[in-house]
Amino acid sequence: MRKGMPGLAALVATALDKDPLSGDVFVFRGRRGDQIKVLWFSGDGINLYIKRLENGRFVWPNASDGEILLTPAQFAMLCEAIDWRAPQRTWWPSVSMA
Repeated sequence: MRKGMPGLAALVATALDKDPLSGDVFVFRGRRGDQIKVLWFSGDGINLYIKRLENGRFVWPNASDGEILLTPAQFAMLCEAIDWRAPQRTWWPSVSMA
């Protein structure tokens, strides 16, 4: 996933026909499923959050039209790589890397 803030904001505007400055949260997943990018406008600028998993994959719902609405709980579980269909971590490190 090579797009940054401008590319993802353009994708929101063109492909989803949404306003990236609306305050909605837009989540994009990489092709392999081990990385997500979260784009949102906080009122004073666009923010980009990136998370890549060392092991495992993000559980991604099926999107028929490219758009899915998540509850705050589902979004939190998505960011923690927890399968909300059966809430448990898909992978957890066995050794702390301090």
